[in-house]
Amino acid sequence: MKVKRYMRILGIDDAPFNKFEDKGKNVLVVGTIFRGGDFLDGLISTKVRVDGRNATRKLIEMINKSKFKPQLRVVMLDGIALGGFNIVDIEKLWKAISIPVMVVMRKYPDFAEMFHALDKLGMGWKKKLIDKAGEPEKFGRLYVQSKGLKKEQINEILKLCCKRSIIPEPIRVAHIIASGIVLGESRGGA
Repeated sequence: MKVKRYMRILGIDDAPFNKFEDKGKNVLVVGTIFRGGDFLDGLISTKVRVDGRNATRKLIEMINKSKFKPQLRVVMLDGIALGGFNIVDIEKLWKAISIPVMVVMRKYPDFAEMFHALDKLGMGWKKKLIDKAGEPEKFGRLYVQSKGLKKEQINEILKLCCKRSIIPEPIRVAHIIASGIVLGESRGGA
């Protein structure tokens, strides 16, 4: 895949939720379609269960039924989980949508703490999905896990999309929209 200035990129983030009160409920997930890091072209959404196991399936359905899918070249996720510990199987997602997938993180994950929490919650089986995603690699000030992309492509995509923040614009705007809808106004922290 050649990285082009106005390639269509889908950035995905979940809305804020209360991990105690919303357990078992659905949380909003917003996807923004950008031309590079410059123009918002569209918006798609779905809902996933808090701490559930439907994130991968719901993302596959959301993307595959979208009118934007034929134009999409990359899918970016703000972290490997949506709605708490609803872990996305990024390899399954990549294969099901035939579009490269990137998981973008500000900080290197504390896997020991995450795995301990999963075990404590009786969700230890989800650790294999995290392991399957591969070791996060450092790109500037970000960490990335990916399927279907080479290091050079990831670097070019991040340069293209990190316009106003260290967070890629498609993810940053998905976060703003999702938090604005749920909270009545947006808040930072994508």
